[in-house]
Order: sequence, then C-alpha cells, then structure tokens
Amino acid sequence: MAEEEATARRGRGGMSEQRRRRVRLEISREAARLFWAQGVDGTSGDQIAEAVGLSTRTIWRHFRSKESCAEPIIAQSVEWELATLRSWPLHRSLEEHFATEAKRLVSEIDTQEQADAGLGVKMMRLGDTEPALRTAWLMACDQVEHELAAVIATRLGREHDDLQVRLHAAAASAALRVLNEYVGAGLLDGTDPQKLGDENFAFIADAVRTATGGAVGDPVHVAEVPAESAPEGVAVQRTEGGVEVCELTQKEL
Repeated sequence: MAEEEATARRGRGGMSEQRRRRVRLEISREAARLFWAQGVDGTSGDQIAEAVGLSTRTIWRHFRSKESCAEPIIAQSVEWELATLRSWPLHRSLEEHFATEAKRLVSEIDTQEQADAGLGVKMMRLGDTEPALRTAWLMACDQVEHELAAVIATRLGREHDDLQVRLHAAAASAALRVLNEYVGAGLLDGTDPQKLGDENFAFIADAVRTATGGAVGDPVHVAEVPAESAPEGVAVQRTEGGVEVCELTQKEL
C-alpha cells in the first residue's frame, strides 16, 4: 500500500523522499560553495539556483531562506560520527571503536563524500560570524546529543530520559562539538592533522570521559546491563559462569 501511494504521488508530479533529499543536498553543496567563496550576504537565491541548474522558485520550494540551504551539508558533516556512536559495542572502549570505524571510513569514503565533509567544516567555520549557519550547526549538534542519550542509556542500563543520562549526553555532545570546531578550524588553517589529535582517537575518548566524570568511554561490564538494553548487533548470552558477549553480523541477525 505504501509503495502504491508513493507511486501515485510521483505520478501526480510529486517527488519521492529519496529524490527530495538528493535535490536538497545538491542545492546545499552549491550554496555552501558560494557562501564560502563570496560570503552569505554576497550570495543570492538566484545565484544558488543558477549554480545547481534549477529555477529560483524550485530553490524556495525546498528551503525557507538562502541561509537554510546550508543545513543539509552541515547535517551531513556529523553523519559519520552519529553512525559510529550508534554502532558502539558494549565491550569496546570509545577510542578502540572510533579507530576501527575510521579505518573503515578511509577505505570506503568516495570523492564526493570527502568534498561534502570539507564543505561542512567550512560552514562550521562561517558559523562563527553568520548566526543562521551557527544555528544550523547547533541543530546538528543537538541531534548528536539525542543519539548519545540513547547510547549512554544502553551502556549504563538506564532509561534514555533518565536525568543522569541526559546530563551525560549534554556534556559529552558539548565536548564533541568543541573538538569538531577545534579540529575543523585547525584543518582550514593548514595545521598538520597529526597535531590536532592522535591516530588512536584517545583525545576524543578522554574528552568524553572528562565530560561525563568517567561514566562513559570505557568498555561496559555486560553482566550489569539488561539483555533487553543491549544494542542491535550484540547478543548477551548468560551462563552459569557469567556473561558471554558475541557480535553478530547483520546476516546472522
């Protein structure tokens, strides 16, 4: 039924959600390039439309203002971080998990994704002087905080709306925001990436541990976590001798 309704909407001139996201992202890329090259004030909706090959009217169907055109590319800049947090296994430390996922990212990221990441960093930097872009960046950070609350709740065996969980999530996401801004600014200024952190991502894990008073960052003793709280991809098997943890592949799930 859902497929039939989607097809009917497209048949009446509607746009699929996947297609809409692609168009919004392409508009966002061109807007970000223009913002960085000539400033937000020096960029018009007509210029963005011309750069992406669409009518100005189409631009305003997708975005409420020219500044909001930057939102998708800014949100895209935290997607890898969000995916990494969602897949963090209970028995791994944060630095071990980030290091593992970073190696995977290097082997899988394509040219367009690299360019998008660079644009996201530039929009983050422009946010220092452009309130609308700063708002978009803080919206993306708010999403990180929301995702972190779910991750932390699982690791601590608490509800996601527990006050302590929310406080830890707020503190940890603020630490990640500052690190993203620090590293991004350094990269734009030409600083050697190795001087901005370390290859084992201990600087990220240490910041999260400091922000949460040591509550988050280390492997979890799975015996203390209810089986129903274990994240997707991790099976908790209780035996008379203790608890055994095994990671399951998506196929096995």
